Amino acid sequence: MIKNMKWLLLVSLTFVACNNDDSDTPAEVPVVAGSAVFTKYIALGDSFAAGYSDGALFAKGQSNSYANILSQQFAAAGGGAFTTPLMLDNIGGFSSGGLQVPKFPTRLTFIGATSSPANVPGVSATPITTHLTGTFSNLGVPGAKSFHLIAPGYGNLAGVFATPATANPYFARFASSATTSVLADAVAQTPTFFSLFIGGNDVLGYATNGGVPTSQDPVLGDDITPTATFNFAYNTLVTTLTANGAKGVVANLPYITTLPHFTTVPYNPLTAKSIGKNNDAVGLATIKLLNAQLYGPLKQALTALGAGDRINLLSETSTSPLLIKDETLPNLGAQLAAIFAPTLGAQTAGAYGAIFGQARQAKTTDLILLTTKDAIGTAPTAANSGLGIAPAFPLNAFGISFPLQDKHVLIPTEIAEIKTATDAYNVIIAAAAEAKGLAFVDTRSVLAQLSNGGFRFGNFTMTSSYAVGGAFSLDGVHPSARGYGLIANIFIDAINAKYGSTLRHVDLALYPIQYPLTIQ
Repeated sequence: MIKNMKWLLLVSLTFVACNNDDSDTPAEVPVVAGSAVFTKYIALGDSFAAGYSDGALFAKGQSNSYANILSQQFAAAGGGAFTTPLMLDNIGGFSSGGLQVPKFPTRLTFIGATSSPANVPGVSATPITTHLTGTFSNLGVPGAKSFHLIAPGYGNLAGVFATPATANPYFARFASSATTSVLADAVAQTPTFFSLFIGGNDVLGYATNGGVPTSQDPVLGDDITPTATFNFAYNTLVTTLTANGAKGVVANLPYITTLPHFTTVPYNPLTAKSIGKNNDAVGLATIKLLNAQLYGPLKQALTALGAGDRINLLSETSTSPLLIKDETLPNLGAQLAAIFAPTLGAQTAGAYGAIFGQARQAKTTDLILLTTKDAIGTAPTAANSGLGIAPAFPLNAFGISFPLQDKHVLIPTEIAEIKTATDAYNVIIAAAAEAKGLAFVDTRSVLAQLSNGGFRFGNFTMTSSYAVGGAFSLDGVHPSARGYGLIANIFIDAINAKYGSTLRHVDLALYPIQYPLTIQ
């Protein structure tokens, strides 16, 4: 009898619960900070923290930075005000004397029915010499490398105009003094919580320049940062930021060679239609001519030299790979010149040897830069041919009859250098997070997922596909607004897991994948 009464009680309670109007809506978990304290949140990093998008920094992009999104979620758990050094409009870049500064162009967008993005018209309302007063919570600095965040004078306006530059104009806008560092301006605000996402630029410039290093100057430098330098800078940052008990979240680095900037242009885009500039008949005739006058003789000569696998004839019916220069190949220029001299004459044969001595067709293991798309098929000039002259027909088409240069392509040895450096940086980041008890975000895994199936939310799937995938902006490197929302969400996951907080995700559907020509 007692047993039956228990069952009757259970059934009655169930009946009451099922008829309760609130039963279909799960009770919301209260938003709490856990062991974290969000009263004073500071974000340190590079262009990602700043909200750089579509090849420029502009006000709307800054408002959609992952750092700003995080601060909004922190507000529900006791977070305080979060300030950003906003640009003055949504044109993007910097101006000087009423003209756009070429190094800092306007943002990219699709204009009209064009298939390729273009810079928005107009001139930025943000002069490169303007300095803002006050303190700022978002210390993300586009272009910054790890060691730049600890460098005194990185915001010295005079250094922006030095040759080479010794300072960064984005930091010069809001640095508290000419001699301060990003780190010093951060700790001066006594943060209770910080985010640190830095290191991408330590390899990015090298990658976007096709593996051609020049210098380490703050704006245009593109050498890979030595591991020892990164180690010192990163541990200095983390040790200093946590010295007064602040908690924080750090993120490792994805392989930037999986970004759409490096994966969008195929290694083999050449067809009769593309070679003929949308005219199949012209393209087919050009292919036949090139095979007879260039590819055929090159293939024959290289085969005689034991390197026949470098070049094959262009296909008349399918796709063909781009012609590139590979500086790791043995240079057969002198041998080719000797072979061609009897038919072409010594001078012309010498030119052919110089052009094709390290030439080969691209392979699946090569990465063609997004910016190279506009170079394919264009005529080499004296300035960019690598020869000091503008070659004549038939050697007047980059990637088709004239090899794309080192700056246009990442070859396997360069890709390996970037991966090796990234792996080393990530070991340092993970060790620092473990040593200081910080939340840790694995962005490398996230980008890998974006590249392999994507993230599903609601009726959307976000991938890393250029322009249409939703995660990345039109420069192929920096996230879209929705991509920054995704970054904020994975940061929130890491913070909740580490500190027992219950911060909520943002709705990614509320963030656009592209900004229009005119931003309201």
